[in-house]
Amino acid sequence: MLSIVGRSAGHLCDGINRRDMLRLGVLGVGGLSLPRLLAAEAAAGVGSSRKAVIMIYMCGAPSHQDMYDLKMEAPAEIRGEFRPISTNVPGIQICEHLPRLARIMDKLIPLRSVVGSPNGAHDSFICYTGRTTLNQPPGGWPSMGSAVSKVRGPARRGVPPFVGLSPKAGHPPYGSPGLPGFLGVGHSAFRPTGPGKEDMQLHVPTARLDDRRGLLTSLDTLRRDIDAAGALDGLDELTSQAISVLTSSELAEALDLSREPEHVRERYGKGDPKNYGDGAPRNLEHFLMARRLVEAGCRVVTLNFGRWDFHSNNFDGLKSTHLPLFDQGLSALIEDLHERGMADDVSVVAWGEFGRTPRINKDAGRDHWPQVGGGLLAGGGMRAGQVIGATDKTGAAVADRPVHFAEVLATLYRNLGIDANRTTLRDLAGRPQYLVAEHPPLPEVL
Repeated sequence: MLSIVGRSAGHLCDGINRRDMLRLGVLGVGGLSLPRLLAAEAAAGVGSSRKAVIMIYMCGAPSHQDMYDLKMEAPAEIRGEFRPISTNVPGIQICEHLPRLARIMDKLIPLRSVVGSPNGAHDSFICYTGRTTLNQPPGGWPSMGSAVSKVRGPARRGVPPFVGLSPKAGHPPYGSPGLPGFLGVGHSAFRPTGPGKEDMQLHVPTARLDDRRGLLTSLDTLRRDIDAAGALDGLDELTSQAISVLTSSELAEALDLSREPEHVRERYGKGDPKNYGDGAPRNLEHFLMARRLVEAGCRVVTLNFGRWDFHSNNFDGLKSTHLPLFDQGLSALIEDLHERGMADDVSVVAWGEFGRTPRINKDAGRDHWPQVGGGLLAGGGMRAGQVIGATDKTGAAVADRPVHFAEVLATLYRNLGIDANRTTLRDLAGRPQYLVAEHPPLPEVL
């Protein structure tokens, strides 16, 4: 479906699904010159690198002490009901409800001491940027996917560098794929939520599309309205990428899971495509879609999984609705990457925005705990089969090696061949901003 309208129906503000279903509503905006449009792709620095990142945002923050950091010596009101099981790496144990991940621990890096969440508020922002929302530059901090889009551009024509598999959610941050911030809409995520395939089919003759390109030339004399918030910045890039997507089959084919052998699809499973409460779906097909997208040339793919905010019935919720599906989807993805020879090129991280309280509340739940959380890393050529960090006997505080969100982001950038502590992007005031400030990559994984 190719819609050509005067302006996007959205407000071009943070959180709007500007590219949702890839309906293009920007070709009629004044001031987009054809030469600039055709130059955008070349200027983006198209390369052939296979390096990529898949980030799984676990909406609402999972309890680290019920997954990778069980405290069996703690009192019952802290310990909870889950038991640890051994993994295929001697000395590392994880939750009994993650048996598939336990069998591939030699390919994983559990993080048991993630810090940096400012206040325990539900927001995916820190996972995508490594920063808090405080004291942002004009336009706001861009997510990793947007920064990589700007720094590296597309790896392959017709495949956007940044794709977000994140349908809308009742709590908007749970549905965010990562925002473009001061980089502008041209570096926001493509969001092919749902099947989306038909909306990426070109339903007009290419001659008519050429007419639309000609329209841009006729609008060269018009000046673009200046948006004080920088909301229209990057529309040239957006238009260029959109036309590239519509005139290529690469992205549509990557999203077509019917091209996968049945045994591969069964290995990943289906999960549940419906949103869980005000959170995200537990859609296991998104794990397979993420692998297909990076294989097709996407540099960063984000997907949002579940709703882990169990203030009540924490253990029933985890073992019956979340852990088994997460265990199947993530283990299938990591094994698949290894079997296909992609594990050294593709980094995977799965985490939430903070941890959960050590003490179980009266409703059998765990509340917000920004002091420390956890996560998992895999792939990217990193040294796996090790645990990084430790908490005290109750899981309340870091006992050894705090790991900041920004350190993990710096590591992921490094795996892409980008030095996050030296590479800068200019904000809307023209000031250079580092991708990650003051946090080097994790030395333990290099």
